[in-house]
Amino acid sequence: MRKSAIIFILLVTTAITATAQQNKELKYNLSRDGKKYVKATFLNQVWLRWNESNPGTTVNGQPKDQTIDIGLRRTRLQLYGQLTDHVFFYTQFGMNNFNYLAHSAGNRKLQAFFHDALGEFKVFKKNDALKLGGGLTIANGVSRFSQPSIGTIMTTDVPVFLQTTVDQTDEFSRKLSVYARGQIGKFDYRIICSDPFPIQTNGQVPQPISTDATFTTYGHTHQYQGMLIYNILDREPHTTPYMAGTYLGDKKVLNIEAGALYQADATWRLNGIDTVFDNMLLWSLAVYADMPVKKNKYAISAYVGYTSTNYGFNYVRNNGIMNPANGNVNPIAFNGAGNSYPMFGTGANIYSQVGLRLPKDMFGDLGTLMPYVSHRWSSFNKLTDPVNVIDAGVNWLIDKHNAKLSLNYQLRPLFEVQPGGAIINTSNANSVWLQYQVNL
Repeated sequence: MRKSAIIFILLVTTAITATAQQNKELKYNLSRDGKKYVKATFLNQVWLRWNESNPGTTVNGQPKDQTIDIGLRRTRLQLYGQLTDHVFFYTQFGMNNFNYLAHSAGNRKLQAFFHDALGEFKVFKKNDALKLGGGLTIANGVSRFSQPSIGTIMTTDVPVFLQTTVDQTDEFSRKLSVYARGQIGKFDYRIICSDPFPIQTNGQVPQPISTDATFTTYGHTHQYQGMLIYNILDREPHTTPYMAGTYLGDKKVLNIEAGALYQADATWRLNGIDTVFDNMLLWSLAVYADMPVKKNKYAISAYVGYTSTNYGFNYVRNNGIMNPANGNVNPIAFNGAGNSYPMFGTGANIYSQVGLRLPKDMFGDLGTLMPYVSHRWSSFNKLTDPVNVIDAGVNWLIDKHNAKLSLNYQLRPLFEVQPGGAIINTSNANSVWLQYQVNL
């Protein structure tokens, strides 16, 4: 892995030192018109966070009602380019969720890895009607937030539940896949066949089989995914499979999207003494709007989507982003340690977000502000009460997405297991974090 990292860094360095364009791109043109090129980018997101711990939380055995931590939410290097009229490649190297507990049971140096490594063939020279690709890629179905361009997201974090199998049967939402994608008129489509990783290779001990569905350790099946988007106004860029969070008024976008994912026998469970396999079927319908208002004095960004997530009978998974804790001694606390809550499960979900970019010159050459709010509601079959998560914050867009400082407040639910077995929402917990993003 070290040799791969060194080679990747050398390639990035070569691209960086080759030329620096006036438009803030590190790009080396392979043709005079710039249509053939190699480009390098860098992104770093630093978090300073206060978290109200879930009841019973411990950090290395010590009880902690609250924590303060510093972390690298994401650090990424990209190298990609259009080598010929038909040949495109994309690679991304980096790490995620690196705080003081990163690899606390092992070696903290083993964190960075290749997120993407794909090759793509553009069938038609003069248009994007059909691109055929394969490799390790985030090209997914379900939702635009299943393949988010994290450097351009409006909220300080994406709705991770839409990265539906993250770090279970994929590598941080990336899978080994072959795909076809393209744009035909107002339509943007992608069709993917993925070869998911076995759950037993994700670095954690798989859950034992029980009466509730969990990802199976027996056998192997493929995933089939698809997504269709209708661009009512401007067409979105189609260079990579990633999809933008907000264009900050630079485009006029109004989309209707539908996506789905299917995998046979993805999970298993016990029904009496029999082992039963469940198919995984996830699908989503959504509307996305991102456009300037009043001749670009303001810009609005909004999304609302419904997602059906069927992982199998009573499937539910707690997850905590860059979790600042690693233990819980409360026997009735369902959430688990730190900032975990039921993030994934079999049921129905509605997610919405809206934000307003204020006048561009609000602070002169120091940019402007973009306040936002998001709400996630999920009704999981295993839980008596719904999951409600509220985020509200503001971005200080110092240099658009290239440099921004963001403050976020999050309210998440706390669940307890009752004597009769019901799992109810008894209270809520708070988190506040400050993120500084540098993106080139």
